Parts: sequence; C-alpha cells; structure tokens
Amino acid sequence: MLFRPYRAIYLGKRRLPFTPGLIPRNQERLAKKVSDTIMGSLLTPEELQKLARRLLKTERVQSAILWLLNLALKQVKSDKEQKTAKILAGILRDLFSESLPRLLKAFARRQDFLESQINQIFDQVLLDFRLTDTQARQLADWLLETVVPPDVLRRTLIDFLSDRNIQVIDEGFREKTSGTYWVVANLFGLSNTLTRLRNFCLEEQEIANTRFKELMLSLELRSRLRTWLQSLCLENLPVSTVRQLRKTTRETVRNYIQNRGAQFIQDFGRTIDWDQLSVLIINRLQDSTALTSSLETISEELALILERYLEEDLEKIVAQAIPILSIDQVIIDRVNATTPENLEMAVQGIVKSELQAIVNLGGILGFVVGVLQTILFLLR
Repeated sequence: MLFRPYRAIYLGKRRLPFTPGLIPRNQERLAKKVSDTIMGSLLTPEELQKLARRLLKTERVQSAILWLLNLALKQVKSDKEQKTAKILAGILRDLFSESLPRLLKAFARRQDFLESQINQIFDQVLLDFRLTDTQARQLADWLLETVVPPDVLRRTLIDFLSDRNIQVIDEGFREKTSGTYWVVANLFGLSNTLTRLRNFCLEEQEIANTRFKELMLSLELRSRLRTWLQSLCLENLPVSTVRQLRKTTRETVRNYIQNRGAQFIQDFGRTIDWDQLSVLIINRLQDSTALTSSLETISEELALILERYLEEDLEKIVAQAIPILSIDQVIIDRVNATTPENLEMAVQGIVKSELQAIVNLGGILGFVVGVLQTILFLLR
C-alpha cells in the first residue's frame, strides 16, 4: 500500500480509495520534503563552501588550468582556418592604427615625454658609438662615389666660380697679400686664372672629371676620410658641446614624435601585412619551448590568484550560486521525474532488510495476538 497500485483506479468517475499507493499519490509533496531536508540539513551554504574549498584546492585548480592551457595550445595547432591568427591580426592592426597613435598623442603633451629614454639612448649608445674599419671604409666609399663624386665637385666648382665670386677673391687677394705674393697678385692676379679654370670645367667635362679623380687619389682623400670617420666620436667633443647636442637631440626627437609620431605609426602600420605577421607569430609560438615550459608557471600563478580571490569572496559566490543553480528545484524535478516503479525499487533496495523485519515482526505479533484471542475465547 506504500507503493501500489502505481496509478489511480476508477470506477466510473469515482477513484477507488487507497489508489494509487501512498508514495505515488504524494510524490510531489515528497519531492518538496526531500528537497527541503537536503537543502536544510545536508547542502547548507556552509557545507557548500566547504565542498567548494575541497574542490578548488590550489593543486586541483592548477591541474585544471594547465589542462585547459594545453588543450587551447593543441586547438591552436590544429586550427586550419587560422582563426587565432586572424584575431591576433585584428588586435595588432587596431593597436597600430588606432590605440597606439591616440596613446602617443596623450603622452606627447607631457613636458618630460621620453626625456629619460632619449638621454639614456644618447649616453649609452650615441656617446660611445664609433665606426669600425669596415663601416668607415664603406661610408667613405659611399661619400666619394655617391655624395661628392668628381662630376659633383666639378659642377660645384663651376657654381662657386661665378663672376662676382671671382672678382671678390681677386680683390681680396690683391689687398691682403704682401711680399712676393703681393707682386704675383698685382702683376698676374687671380681673375684670369679662375676664369680659365671655370671655362675648362665647362668645356672639358670628361677631362676635368678625370683630373678631379686623379687629384682625389693623389691627396688620398679616401684614406684620410676613412681615418677621420674612425676617429669621429662624441666623447672627443667638449662637455658643453655634448650637453648641448644631447639637449638638441632630445628636443628634436620629442618634437618629431609630438608632431608626426602618430601619423608615422599609422603609416608604418599600413605597410605591414598583419595577417601574414600573425601567422608567423602563431607558428613561432607553437614551436616555442619557452611557451610550453611556461604553461605550468602560468597555471600556478593563476591558481594562486584564484585562491586569493576565493578566500575573500567565496561566501558571496556561494550565496549567489545557490539561486542560480536552483539545486532544490533540481531535486524536486528529479524526484517527480522518477517513476513509482523506480522509486519503489530504490526505496526497497535501500531499506529492504528493515522493511522485511517489520513485515516479519508484524506477522509474529499478529500470530501471537490471534493465539491469545483464541485461548481467551475458548476459556470463556
């Protein structure tokens, strides 16, 4: 009668008494009682907090985070559509086109913007910088072959030897020389010589270039220039000059960054293929031993951060999680969803021996009472 019949039996429109059994007939109320009992005595907020602390121990959390990181790394490696690379490309593109220029504009308004960094670069890099022999030779070759080749020297000399300049040189030479040079200057003068030199450079261009080249070889300009470039160093300058140069360098760099730095970064960002760069970065990270070896350290640090957070707010989290999880409603739904047959099997499986002892005891008591009543009836 506790469990059976499982369903109500009707005669016409009237339900027979004691159908269904006691438990199936009151299954909803039983589910509510079970839920209240579990939530009130077993799964209290304090017990849930203890359970959460046992589940969220640092070692378990670290293992879970490490597993997630390894899983994410495997997912990135098996990503044929390069979704991660596309996301990274979008981040880098936004960083160089929008975020970094705005940030640079904001910092550029400060008076001490990049002051210490530029001073450090100047003191540690530029101040001690010297050209090596190879660099000095290459720079000297570039200057003599590209910047000031014989043809450029010839044209520069032609431009310099204008009529006015020739006249000024001749008059100055006549006025300021003395002795033998005064005799030469006043008898012969320089005007005719300089004019003929200019005409020679104009009319005989190939020969003039050859003569300039021979003159440069005779004077060993290449070797002299290389030696001078090697000896060039800011440390050889006076202290006041170095300080002024450092100040000028700092102001020049800062003004350039303040005025054109944002635009430079934007233009620089447009010239980069961020999609290809992101693919290269992702591929490099996949094969990086530093990344794989650092996953354990990262998981440990994240686990410690989570532990410190839970120590402060675990009570609040559990209080917020209980209504969200609706554990009581889950219990009610599960009990209601259990069929009377399964409920009977579950209950009998749990207390089979106890129920059987009650049945046996009831049988014995009934037999004894019946025997006593029979004896009393016979005696009367």
